[in-house]
Amino acid sequence: MGYSFGRLAERRHYRSILRREAELRRVPVFATRYLPDDRATHAETTLVMGNVVISVDYFKRFLAGLRMLVGGRLKSYETLLDRARREAVLRMQEEARRLGAQSVFNVKFETMSISKGAKNTVGSVEVLAYGSALIVARSLSA
Repeated sequence: MGYSFGRLAERRHYRSILRREAELRRVPVFATRYLPDDRATHAETTLVMGNVVISVDYFKRFLAGLRMLVGGRLKSYETLLDRARREAVLRMQEEARRLGAQSVFNVKFETMSISKGAKNTVGSVEVLAYGSALIVARSLSA
């Protein structure tokens, strides 16, 4: 039963992520440290960030424990981190869009385990995405 509910919640979250990624394509994200175009000399920049905490369900933690006995990829944790990173970026893009930004550059991530489960296994993971929102003056962006 836990597997079914966890799987359902994960699928629902991925659908939400895909829908919102399509909506926010107009606010591109760059890892580069430098401004993406020459109009940026007349632009304002401001820090934007997105933060998310996602918990591992019991069944995934159990499967990861079994996998650690024999070695190999921990796919259950990989999907957890993928969802957390993508959600954090989306929240950062939403903040940038609210500020009227055209793009976000110098994007960085911070990832940490914020609660430990039994025997120091991962309980919850926090991902913070942050970057500089580029807000070009209206007269220059036309």
